[in-house]
Amino acid sequence: MNLNQKEILERVKKAFEYPNVRTPSVEEMKEEAVKHGFITKDGSLAFLTSVRNRSAKLTYLYADDQELMNSIPWTDERKKLLEKLPQTLELVFQYLKKAPLIQHHRNMGINPDFNPHMHLLFSIGRRDTIRLPYMWTQSLPDYNPNAPGPELYIVFIPEWQEKDRQVIVFPEINLTFVLGTDYYGEIKKGFLRMAMYRAKRDKGYLGLHAGTKLARVKDKDGKLKTYSILLFGLSGTGKTTHSVHPWGLNPEEGERVWIVQDDFVALRPDGSAYGTEIGFFIKTDGLERESQPLIYESARKPSALLENVLADWKGEVYFQDLTLTGNGRGIIQWSDLGEWKSDTINIPPLSEIDGLIFLFITRRSDILPMIQKLNPAQAAATFMLGESIETSAGDPTKAGQSVRVVGTNPFIVGPEGEEGNIFYDLYRGLPQDKVQAYLMNTGKIGEAGNDRGTGFYKIKIKDNAAAIRAIMKNTIQWEKHSKFKTLVPKHIPDLDLKPFSLSNYYTEETAEKLTNQLIQERKEYMKKFPGLYEEILKAVEI
Repeated sequence: MNLNQKEILERVKKAFEYPNVRTPSVEEMKEEAVKHGFITKDGSLAFLTSVRNRSAKLTYLYADDQELMNSIPWTDERKKLLEKLPQTLELVFQYLKKAPLIQHHRNMGINPDFNPHMHLLFSIGRRDTIRLPYMWTQSLPDYNPNAPGPELYIVFIPEWQEKDRQVIVFPEINLTFVLGTDYYGEIKKGFLRMAMYRAKRDKGYLGLHAGTKLARVKDKDGKLKTYSILLFGLSGTGKTTHSVHPWGLNPEEGERVWIVQDDFVALRPDGSAYGTEIGFFIKTDGLERESQPLIYESARKPSALLENVLADWKGEVYFQDLTLTGNGRGIIQWSDLGEWKSDTINIPPLSEIDGLIFLFITRRSDILPMIQKLNPAQAAATFMLGESIETSAGDPTKAGQSVRVVGTNPFIVGPEGEEGNIFYDLYRGLPQDKVQAYLMNTGKIGEAGNDRGTGFYKIKIKDNAAAIRAIMKNTIQWEKHSKFKTLVPKHIPDLDLKPFSLSNYYTEETAEKLTNQLIQERKEYMKKFPGLYEEILKAVEI
């Protein structure tokens, strides 16, 4: 198959000028969207959707570059869709001439040199789906045509036939078609996927699926120091939770956090990172005030937008009730974080602060320590492994199962091994005395394979927060893990480490067996990436 991509893009651009295309204001879209949602007791706007997770298995790309084409697994579903692609596109273009269309434009990012221009052509053949472009506008800066691009395009037709639901990505021409789904994440992630690819190809930056924040802490010598933190994690692991969390710092001593960004950022060689959005796309299942105060309070504000969250006939919201889905979502506003929000969605160069921390977040339920300190090669290996569990946001049929996703980023375009090498080069290019990396487990200790009959320990958000505070204060006493060769805590102030001991849950033989099994799985997994630096491969060996 050899499609003329230039012609496809020109036809899309021309479609924006069709007489059946209108350009409603944000307020006009909101007025229409309200008719198809409901107002909660908090005054927020809530919607229910037909599709309640991303169509990951039905997402594929087309490229003239064969290396790009081969950079994703070609499942049977994707192969069948690709075979029909010319006919599908022709049907799409014919439909665009007849359908009621709207267009809207937005920028991604607020910085001097990389602010992708996002152009959305959206069909409202189903009137209720106008909520999607409205929600999209609530997460992004206003359109500034004079800001440096590139130009990105999405054609979104929610009412397309369910049997032909698909997401088609043309990375070389910055174009995506979304057909047959009304899930908001397809707009958000569709633009982010293309932006990350362009950041890598055009700028030499590395697009990361990571939240960012700044923290000022008083170290063990009584000095106030400022750190930038990049938090990696798949959906449902706690990335957003910890991106939007005060971590128990003491304002009376001058300590505080500044919440910067929740999702995609572009890491630059000087240690700075450009953010993209001004709204946070949160998971709401299990959300409660005690452990996630900032997210909870923001999700209960009138400015919040909720998706597939259960609310009763009086408008009372039940974040703990997962009857509708385990993938309830919400958009909260960065501006609603009050004193906690940063003045910018970017983090500064390393030369302007005291340090940079890469915090990889996983969720595992057996022998993985709560926190591990990593050297540069181990950090790059951890980036490549991207270990966690599947959630209902990606593949609901596999929720709870172990999963590995490079960079904890399901939206990489191009060879994944290349991403690990770029990350390693960027890390090694920074002042090594100012960079740290950690792997943090937000799951459980001792659940899977427990042979002592003692249950398990659920790692609490306050446990993770105590470890992060101690990292920034430089008050953890470390020792080397006998198998992983990483550093693990021997002592953390204000945290009892006894519940984290594997001996509570496993015999020595079982703990060793499970650990060796994990290491072997990691070694086998890393063989999938030809061209990955030898130092990174060796970092998973014992």
